[in-house]
Amino acid sequence: MDTPRFDAHTIVVGAGAAGLMAALTAARAGGDVLLVERTSDGGRKILISGGGRCNILPHVLRPERYVTDSSPNSLRKLLRAWPLSEQISFFEAELGMPLELEEETAKLFPSSHRARDVRDMLVRRFQEAGGRIWFDATVGGLRPEGDGWVVELDGAPSARAEKVVLATGGLSVPKTGSDGTGLRLVEALGHTLHPTYPALTPLVADPHPQAELAGISGPVSIMAPDTRPTFETHGGFLITHDGWSGPTVLDASHLAIRGRADGTRQELLVSWSSEDADSWDERLRGSNGTVRSVVSRHVSRRLAEWLIADAGADPATSLAQLKKSERRALVRSLTAWPMPWTGSAGYKKAEVTGGGVPLDQIHPRTMESRVRPGLYLCGEILDAFGPIGGHNFAWAWSTGRTAGMATQRGQGE
Repeated sequence: MDTPRFDAHTIVVGAGAAGLMAALTAARAGGDVLLVERTSDGGRKILISGGGRCNILPHVLRPERYVTDSSPNSLRKLLRAWPLSEQISFFEAELGMPLELEEETAKLFPSSHRARDVRDMLVRRFQEAGGRIWFDATVGGLRPEGDGWVVELDGAPSARAEKVVLATGGLSVPKTGSDGTGLRLVEALGHTLHPTYPALTPLVADPHPQAELAGISGPVSIMAPDTRPTFETHGGFLITHDGWSGPTVLDASHLAIRGRADGTRQELLVSWSSEDADSWDERLRGSNGTVRSVVSRHVSRRLAEWLIADAGADPATSLAQLKKSERRALVRSLTAWPMPWTGSAGYKKAEVTGGGVPLDQIHPRTMESRVRPGLYLCGEILDAFGPIGGHNFAWAWSTGRTAGMATQRGQGE
């Protein structure tokens, strides 16, 4: 019997969101697909997303909120390749996974609110389509050979394929298996990379001026002045024992991190309530009550007292006795408090990796590398990420599907 030329027509490396979608799409198109995953079960970022509930998609996709050093037009084309409405229909109608909208956050979750159901469904449907998975398989190298590829596996024989999809993620949350392997592989194959950095990660301060307030949370707005266009985000905020977290902080963190890398400091200003500066100024000009009683109607009492003291005023002071200079300082603290961050929690807690393979190094209609034909790149390895709330899953699903479809074009014709 002749030895087969390939172990599979298509090998997908990485069983995260993008890899599972690429593998499933290719297998459902009739492809002979092998999915290689370094962990024992795959999809670990899916499992931890949304607090274990998996915010699978955003209710509204906002391409303008994505960050890339590549062409924004290329990014939008990649997102439009699989419109949000079609992604929702895929999960609900094709996979039989009803989604529920959490109106407060505009996130879509599986109705079971179990992230494991999302991962398990994708794995099961891939296997039902005839796909094979090798777990606990670490890729040590990747090289073109003849009209195909050799995938070198640590401690195991190499595997051969006609086409390879790299969906290995970036560097964020390394305990899930994202250790930068894919980035090293593509560099070795001749790709250049935009500098990588942790994104959507908590910010820290040393010393931390609000450490005594750890655990306090609530809705805020964060603005980054001098950005073009002006960056502003609204939502949840959490004071931690060493800094700040929550959706707004995560969404703004890349500005601080990138500014620091460039040798500049990006100021982040926090507004602690929905009241603007004029409204606060008017309230504090009143004659009834103490400063504490007025401010604590809009922010928690402990935070109110801290902000008042930080502005140089006494919380027990009556409004009638509040000095003009104290009132102005307090208005600034309430509406434009400069967060004194000194660093970040890094990749350990980052939800995604910024930077990566420039989008002009792939064909947008296929995700095929312009540098190495037969190699397809998708998901977090690419130079793009979105805000929290399902946007990065939308990116993974869309680019993974495009790659998976492209690997099977021309097969059986």
